[in-house]
Amino acid sequence: MDPLLNIPSLTPLSPASGTDRSSLGSGAAGGAGAEGGVAFGDLLKQALQEVNQVSAQSEVEARNLMTGEGADMHSAMLAVQKADLSFQMMMAVRSKLIDAYREVMRMQM
Repeated sequence: MDPLLNIPSLTPLSPASGTDRSSLGSGAAGGAGAEGGVAFGDLLKQALQEVNQVSAQSEVEARNLMTGEGADMHSAMLAVQKADLSFQMMMAVRSKLIDAYREVMRMQM
């Protein structure tokens, strides 16, 4: 069983619009595409906000468990594991972005 399939708060990303080969030479760099697509930076901000939200929720669940307000240990442990998995995924994406940046910087023009 894949643990990533059990995370309902992560929504799948839709394909970016305007990514055909004809628009590559148009000089439009960064930001939204010519057809009104979502900017890459906005997608990253949204993903970071979701990770932050999951982390804050896990802190609340853990605090409630420690103070006795919420005696449901199962939901607290699930929230902590969900936050840990989200953070690990964010760090993996960050590492891939850094590797891609370094690869682009090594290219000779």
